[in-house]
Amino acid sequence: MVLPIGPEVDTWPRPLPSRQKFQGNRVTLEPLSRRHAQELFEAAQFADDSFTYMSFGPWKSVAEVEALLAAHCSDAHAAFWAVRPVTTGRVTGFLSLMNIEPKNAATELGNIWFGPELRRTRAATEAMFLLLRHAADDLGYRRLVWKCNALNEPSRRAALRLGFSYEGTLRAHMVVKGRERDTAMYSILGSEWPACRAAILAWLDEGNFDAEGNAVKPLAEFRRL
Repeated sequence: MVLPIGPEVDTWPRPLPSRQKFQGNRVTLEPLSRRHAQELFEAAQFADDSFTYMSFGPWKSVAEVEALLAAHCSDAHAAFWAVRPVTTGRVTGFLSLMNIEPKNAATELGNIWFGPELRRTRAATEAMFLLLRHAADDLGYRRLVWKCNALNEPSRRAALRLGFSYEGTLRAHMVVKGRERDTAMYSILGSEWPACRAAILAWLDEGNFDAEGNAVKPLAEFRRL
């Protein structure tokens, strides 16, 4: 009897993400460094709720931001970028490619912190898209992962909006800030990425926005085309 096994794949290890600047139409991604601490601290003022599901924050000083950035920038298993929207010129968030597995061609888009000024904007969507495209198209990763606290409804909606598929929930997966956390898992596979890429690019297109900067069609509509 022949037992079922998975399909053969290209087993060549994928390159590590390039810690380079990425320029989009609405946002610039800069390799995260100490020089971003002051701007991030300013972006976080009066935004304590933005840290509810993060493992860090709220920040009480620039020194606390610098300590976090030092840990992030020295993490051998992740690459971080600061997010600078072109409309404001101010760094108002950061994000990363993390849990990088070159042998398995898998990586996670995670550790995303966006301040109030950046959340739910074209710049935020483009920032995430630039890293997903780098991982999938430039480096050839065939499994893109998104995971979040299962109670974090905005993050769960964001994952589905970008085209990630829900895989399940890891129960009592982590302890964060002294509290038990269930983790919701999502992924985009290499075979699914071209459709996701096309939908996000169509949504980001200038023709999809009116004079006030509002999207004419939601991203979900482009995924159905």
